[in-house]
Amino acid sequence: MKLDHIVILLSNLETGLPFYTTLLPLIGFHKDREHVFVNAEEIYIDIRQAMEPEHGYHRYAPGLNHLGFSIASLAEIVAIQNSMRQAGFQVAEIQVFEDSRALFLKDMDGMRIELACYQ
Repeated sequence: MKLDHIVILLSNLETGLPFYTTLLPLIGFHKDREHVFVNAEEIYIDIRQAMEPEHGYHRYAPGLNHLGFSIASLAEIVAIQNSMRQAGFQVAEIQVFEDSRALFLKDMDGMRIELACYQ
């Protein structure tokens, strides 16, 4: 069994979609159809407008805390970090953990995307 797809609901599709259209190609996804991206493992990420946008994302509330992607090297993470900054998005510093390095990016609603390489 494999993961098939993830649906991410944004409070404002128009303002939030540029984050994903910039980030997803940097981590191996390409646009399959409108607001839907797919990678080589055929995992789909579908970005949609939330029907109840006023509820908003809450990091510690029940539900998805963050999406984590494994990146091959620290150099790739740095390149993604630089690309996202150049595209005008706020980007945190890379965090150092005992067994990994990770970059956490937040979309416009505060949803976190983790890009990590493991040593």
